[in-house]
Amino acid sequence: MSDPSANDPWPQELRLASNGAELRVSFDTGEELALSAEYLRVESPSAEVKGHGPGQEQLVWGKRNVRIRRLEPVGSYAVRIVFDDGHSTGLYTWPYLLKLGREKDTIWRTYLDKLAAAGFSRG
Repeated sequence: MSDPSANDPWPQELRLASNGAELRVSFDTGEELALSAEYLRVESPSAEVKGHGPGQEQLVWGKRNVRIRRLEPVGSYAVRIVFDDGHSTGLYTWPYLLKLGREKDTIWRTYLDKLAAAGFSRG
């Protein structure tokens, strides 16, 4: 039996753009994603943002001007993104980055709706 993860899309390149305001990711499927630093920061997979289980998620706001300082590879399965606001605990796996790119419109709209309902701004 073959390893099912062997067929998962694999990143070919990760590149910072616009002075760290955007991460561009190219996958071997031909998909090219452009993910803003703000989007990546508010959707961080860290326990600080996602919590340790359902219902523990934290709404992050005020990150409109956040930038990515650097990318740190984590094994062959993820990247740690270090943001200029000091956040660096999220490990962005390749499948998670792909999901963020493929579902960006829906995820971002849900985030903006939650932000508005809470009375917060992207500031």
